Amino acid sequence: MLYENPLYLAEEAAALDLLADGRVALGVSRGSPEPALRGWEEFGYTGSTDPRGADIARPKFELLMRAISGEGIATADPAQFGAAGRLRIEPHSPGLRERIWWGAGSRSTAEWAGEQGVNLMSSTLLTEATGTPFDQLQAEQIDLYRQAYARAGHTGRPRVSVGRSVFPLVSASDHMPFGLRGADAQDQIGIIDGFGSTFGKTYAAEPDVLVEQLAADAAVQAADTLMLTLPSQLGVEYNVHVLEAFAAHVAPALGWKPNTEGPVAGDEV
Repeated sequence: MLYENPLYLAEEAAALDLLADGRVALGVSRGSPEPALRGWEEFGYTGSTDPRGADIARPKFELLMRAISGEGIATADPAQFGAAGRLRIEPHSPGLRERIWWGAGSRSTAEWAGEQGVNLMSSTLLTEATGTPFDQLQAEQIDLYRQAYARAGHTGRPRVSVGRSVFPLVSASDHMPFGLRGADAQDQIGIIDGFGSTFGKTYAAEPDVLVEQLAADAAVQAADTLMLTLPSQLGVEYNVHVLEAFAAHVAPALGWKPNTEGPVAGDEV
């Protein structure tokens, strides 16, 4: 959100959702750490007193949600249109609000997302390092999010996605970049954005081993959507191979069924 005009983004998201027949799922967040020093100011977004710009991201997100919800944003000019009142952003796509996701990097930001009544995206890292295994720490984050969602009085179905780096080893070439990691891969602790952080391990193994590992992953089991994180450095062709191998050899054992009739509600991988 640091680099976005929330009203432009609301227009673009609604237009795309209408063109896509209500299939847009829009994920947004404050923004990841970057090499530019206060880069958002170069785009004209000033006023932040936080070196990360966090204090302008949330108000911009709240304005985005008001606009997407169809709330009146601007005062109508009666001299031009002959009527007073408040004007909403156009186009408006009913139902889009229920498909907005906030990318949360900590337990506290997940609780905030729950209070806002939006869906939760949690990736392969958390800006917390308590010594708790990553999957358990993320499962705690999910639980806090759902509690906050309920406390705020929201009555919808809160959706949760978690990201994982998963590579089925189904050919000899798969073992070259990932085979040495295998079952020995561990969570990592490091510093990101100035915070001690926990990075989830990479899952790289034969399909039957992956099924066991993901079934034992507390956060994967707590979520209803598994989002695969793929490395762009390996190229499109190899990443397509990874997705096809996952869909063929791993996902069905986790309860996933191919969707051949368009978008439906339910669990996703």
